[in-house]
Amino acid sequence: MQATITQILAALKAADTIIIHRHQNPDPDAFGSQGGLAAALTAAYPEKTVLKAGEPDAGLAWITTPDTVPAEAYADAVVVVIDTANQPRIAGAHWQDGKQLIKIDHHPDREPFGDLSFVNTNASSCSEIVADMIAASPDLQLTKPVAAMLYAGIIGDTGRFLYDLTTPHTHEVAADLMRTGIDAPAIGRAESDYTPAIAHLEAYALGNMQVSPHGAGSLFITQKVIEELQLQPGEAQAAVSTVGKLTTVQSWVMFTERADGQWRVELRSKNWPINHLAVKHGGGGHPLASGAVAKNLDECQQIIQELDALNAEQQT
Repeated sequence: MQATITQILAALKAADTIIIHRHQNPDPDAFGSQGGLAAALTAAYPEKTVLKAGEPDAGLAWITTPDTVPAEAYADAVVVVIDTANQPRIAGAHWQDGKQLIKIDHHPDREPFGDLSFVNTNASSCSEIVADMIAASPDLQLTKPVAAMLYAGIIGDTGRFLYDLTTPHTHEVAADLMRTGIDAPAIGRAESDYTPAIAHLEAYALGNMQVSPHGAGSLFITQKVIEELQLQPGEAQAAVSTVGKLTTVQSWVMFTERADGQWRVELRSKNWPINHLAVKHGGGGHPLASGAVAKNLDECQQIIQELDALNAEQQT
């Protein structure tokens, strides 16, 4: 059921236990929106049990860390799935075992789910949506710790306000977050500073990316490269934006080999939608930033060919 923010807030207020899930392979917005919502609910309703589900991520532990959620906690819980477009990407188990399921998202709603669903595709991020929820609530407060997590999520999903979903409202929300006294430059540095391993990854990406005559960029990060560069889980994704910084690249894809032999696919574009390619390969996402999973190298090459053909079509 499509719901309003007011209906979502009412359902959360009525719940005794709230368990918040987000997507697998988390990014700053997944952790920022999950952690920010959990912290705001805990501060407003200290009598409630509010838990964050999903696997930890060492690189994002400075934003928040998930809780250990026992299966029995779901028996009478309201479950919130945030920043997750489709059910296969939900991180953590038992999310379907609560008494009510709420979806909060900003991705295109191609796979609706949940008893209540609030999807705002005009929002830059789910962290922006959580900030809007707090502003609309008589109970939730925008505290400094909450604001810090939401700011991390917003700058992560907007690429420091460079991406197309950055709106005047996004800047207004960011200003409200900064007025709480958060250290915005420190949060920005935490997302952009390089470790030596990431610096070597950037160098590898620049030296090994390919660009087609139609401006389709591609890069493969194998398990061997991950081991040689001593990258931690999830760190390879730091190279996704690197490919797009070349002026000759109009859209691009990065493939990261998984331990199971399949390939994580991350598609990006500067100008025209590429999310239909992700959907074709079992994924989805935003028009200019989407993802999928390729079963093998043949499927990876097919995606590169499709991306190149799309670029050629758009340039005619």
